[in-house]
Amino acid sequence: MTECTQSCFPFAPHFSRDVVARFDGGQITTEAGALLLRPVEQRTGILRQFAACFRDYRRADLVEHSVSELVRQRVYGIALGYEDLNDHDQLRQDPLLALLSGKRDVEGEHRRREQDRGKAGAGKSTLNRLELTPADAKPEARYKKIVMDEAAVDGLLVDLYIQAQTRQPKRIVVDLDATDDPVHGEQEGRFFHGYYGCYCYLPLYIFIDEHLVCARLRSSNIDAAAGSLEEVQRIVKRLRFTWPEAKIILRADSGFCRDDLMTWCEKNRVGYVFGLAKNERLVKKLRKAMHEAQEQWKKTGKSARRFLDFRYRTRESWKRGRRVVGKAEYLDKGANPRFVVTSLGIEEMEARSLYEDFYCARGDMENRIKEQQLDLFADRTSTHALHSNQIRLYLSSLAYCVLVALRRLALVGTDMAKAQCGTIRLRLLKIGAQVRITARKIWISMAAGHPAAAVFAAAHQRLTGEIPQRC
Repeated sequence: MTECTQSCFPFAPHFSRDVVARFDGGQITTEAGALLLRPVEQRTGILRQFAACFRDYRRADLVEHSVSELVRQRVYGIALGYEDLNDHDQLRQDPLLALLSGKRDVEGEHRRREQDRGKAGAGKSTLNRLELTPADAKPEARYKKIVMDEAAVDGLLVDLYIQAQTRQPKRIVVDLDATDDPVHGEQEGRFFHGYYGCYCYLPLYIFIDEHLVCARLRSSNIDAAAGSLEEVQRIVKRLRFTWPEAKIILRADSGFCRDDLMTWCEKNRVGYVFGLAKNERLVKKLRKAMHEAQEQWKKTGKSARRFLDFRYRTRESWKRGRRVVGKAEYLDKGANPRFVVTSLGIEEMEARSLYEDFYCARGDMENRIKEQQLDLFADRTSTHALHSNQIRLYLSSLAYCVLVALRRLALVGTDMAKAQCGTIRLRLLKIGAQVRITARKIWISMAAGHPAAAVFAAAHQRLTGEIPQRC
């Protein structure tokens, strides 16, 4: 990028006054609202626990940025909209990000090298070591010595859900879904996917309500359900250890309707409701119900639905018959048959409620995935190795967990109680402010006319329990 050497930027006059812009405002941040993330971390310990999932083989006497500080800087950067490591060559000068990262010297006045003074945070090369260290790196490695324990992060995501619960849940609904993560280079494990029509990864996401409990990056030359049984076994084991009596139900589309997954659920007291791909045999069973729906549509001119409850078994792929609910729906564009298969009995949930109220609710999970990919850059998998791209997915996942905790703990009762992560960042975290540092205080003077001032005040009180003071 061409560097601009101008010190002044004149604009058209405003009546009798000249309009001149300069980059001379001193210590000014655009992220003052992110101060709310600090009490969120103090209450939940999300990033403290995440940092514990790394092994640091660096020489302690040469370390200027601890793993905890690196993790916080990187995750908070993603939460604030900076997915690119190159951004941190400028962000490292921001005293507010240094404060959030846990730096004592927020202005970087006491850095070892003179060229680093005034830059409290880590640069892109140092942060790279979080992502590019191989899984099998040893202490004698020359440069990359910060190793992530993937199993520990997987366990942490489940633990964060458990820690967020204030009481024992009676029913836990576990949503599974796969999505595309397009790639544009020669990344390890990338393949062309015919359904999505591009070279991509096929990550597996598992949510419980809004809580992310699994984010697994996978090659795209596999079935959508590949590896899901192992992930479900791991998650259910942890949930059952904490809440032995809670009822657990899996919910997913037809991509996860596989006999091995359903058989395991039936043997381990886990319920399931999966979409079932239609075929000629299934459509034939709905013929009478579809005719009734069509007749109603002709009379009313509005979409009509009928539901049919029956037992069904495939000719080869299933080992046993199972309960299937068929939806016979007739729309202006014609017949729209749909099917779900379930282990839940009729006494637990009748057909219409099973489909309309329970199964269709899984669509909310797709909004959570969009938050991950569109707002928190989970699809920024541009390194060569699959392992390092998985680490990037984890970093995005932890940024999501932090913002969900902010929404849960601080924004209840405000007009942002159900706002998506991108909206929270834009409307609440992105507040311009002047930073002044004295011997005893760090003053953050936020923009007086910011429209989210009342929401900020309410969130601060919820997080700290303190009433705003005059000072």
